[in-house]
Amino acid sequence: MDRAKLPPASLPSRRRLLQSAALATLSTALLPSTRAGAEPQTVDYPRSQWSKASASNYTVADRPTSHPVDFVIIHVTQATYPDTLRIFQNPKKQVSAHYVVRSTDGHITQMVREHDIAWHAGNWDYNTRSIGIEHEGWVDKPAYFTDALYEESAKLTAAICTEYAIPKDRSHILAHYEVPGSDHTDPGPHWDWTRYMRLVGSA
Repeated sequence: MDRAKLPPASLPSRRRLLQSAALATLSTALLPSTRAGAEPQTVDYPRSQWSKASASNYTVADRPTSHPVDFVIIHVTQATYPDTLRIFQNPKKQVSAHYVVRSTDGHITQMVREHDIAWHAGNWDYNTRSIGIEHEGWVDKPAYFTDALYEESAKLTAAICTEYAIPKDRSHILAHYEVPGSDHTDPGPHWDWTRYMRLVGSA
């Protein structure tokens, strides 16, 4: 059977994988090259840069035809920006998100195409119906949540909501900890939801 058409089985904890970032030192130069027939390296969000996650870390799909896109899920990496990219590019890690936002300047990297299913929510149903956005930082270190990070992420979320007719409200823009069955706490108590939602609304 085509594994890409099946939900991932027994995926490891995202927190455990991200917290092992210090061990994720495999150079992207040593990773397998893009498979034959792969999609072109392009982006869905024009303000982002493309850096492809390993094909072992997401499910190929044809959203919103194959699955509706109903949610944006907000994450915090619990790792540095470069380490997060390396984790998502490592075929052994079995984890990914569609986008990663850098703390210092709000730079955005897209790693999974929006029509594909990233493995980020810890809940297969929510994976199939959401876009995952990782933000560089730690839940207990609010200094990582810079003006640039909030502003650029909010523009991205607003664009996704517009593209898929997702209401720009807290019932559809979720924290990772709000995903049913999640054992995560991100983006944590220092994430300013009032500010973020105001920025999304005005983007």
